[in-house]
Amino acid sequence: MQPLKPSPLSRPLIASLLASLCAILWGSAYPSIKLGYELFLVGPDDTAAKMAFAGLRFTFAGLLVLLFRYFQQGEKQRFKSLDGKAWIQILMLGLLQTTIHYAFFYIGVSYTTGAKSSILNSSSVFFSALLAHWVYTNDHISLRKGLGILLGFISVVMVNFEPNLGITFSLKGEGFVVIAAFLTSASALYSKRVSRKIDPVLLTSMQLFLGGLILFALALSQGASFPTSSLGGYVLLLYMASLSAVAFSIWTTLLKHNKVSSITVFNFLIPVVGTFLSALLLGESIFRLQYLLALPLVVAGIVLVTYSSSKTPV
Repeated sequence: MQPLKPSPLSRPLIASLLASLCAILWGSAYPSIKLGYELFLVGPDDTAAKMAFAGLRFTFAGLLVLLFRYFQQGEKQRFKSLDGKAWIQILMLGLLQTTIHYAFFYIGVSYTTGAKSSILNSSSVFFSALLAHWVYTNDHISLRKGLGILLGFISVVMVNFEPNLGITFSLKGEGFVVIAAFLTSASALYSKRVSRKIDPVLLTSMQLFLGGLILFALALSQGASFPTSSLGGYVLLLYMASLSAVAFSIWTTLLKHNKVSSITVFNFLIPVVGTFLSALLLGESIFRLQYLLALPLVVAGIVLVTYSSSKTPV
């Protein structure tokens, strides 16, 4: 039998470019959320409206991935293979990874800057490394990974310091973003367990759709109205839904054809892109001492943690 031809996606240059594209798309989400609040006239203390905006985005994102997978060969059979237990697992993941996680995240981002949010949310990489140490027997913390975790959490502390040694930290702002980062890590462990029996792309599309729909319904029950805006606002919302669908689809495919650490190391670009796009699109001042110190530390931490994870726990 003739050996299978390697996928073009396994070529280092192509894989690097596509992984960078995913990171850029995810990094662009931070200023996009802030711009979305402006275009949809979401008040600074209107929690229900923030949840409605987030719920609508992820409902659309899940639907986009779902439609893409549905028209692929065999997708109907995958739906038929889902039993009652599988649907409960999908719903549980949707509640944790989308509904609860993004409720914290969207509220937190509204009370801090896009640049700071992108740095703080990168702590999910370090939470994941810590949780994996306790959950998996073959993914313990090495010296290099431990140093990366330490640098990462130092950056989280550093970004909240002001030059006058004051601290700018609020539970509802920076605190909620860090909580959201922890929820990302915890839900990823559950997702990995569930995806052993459910197609990963189908799993993610359904948890995004159901989790987003529940978040949107909760927002309406709290008095939010359907998000309305100008054409520019709806174009931005479509972009935000599409970036989640496109980035996830590409990222999942890259992980299938490449060594995990060679792809996940590009996560270091997310806080970099998020910080600089926040400056470009929102006019935020990023040439502040805490950003200049925290950003290199979080980048170094992500590279050390992800690139030292050469083995994927099973």
